[in-house]
Amino acid sequence: MLALRPGCECCDRDLPPDSTQALICSFECTFCQDCAQGPLAGTCPNCGGELVRRPRRPAAKLAKHPASTQRVHKPGGCAPKPG
Repeated sequence: MLALRPGCECCDRDLPPDSTQALICSFECTFCQDCAQGPLAGTCPNCGGELVRRPRRPAAKLAKHPASTQRVHKPGGCAPKPG
């Protein structure tokens, strides 16, 4: 089950479970759309995988399967990639 991490690893922007602005890689590293499409150019800085839209969990399922509260913030790993 996806952790649905609560924030962007780059800018620490809040990304609630129902956010349409959250993108993840296959390891569930989580980024906001602005960071993913901007400095990260669609690639996870941790594993090199592609970033895709994170699915939203239905609100009725969040009580039994809550989103993670663990924030991961690594702003140093989100610098623009050298050309």
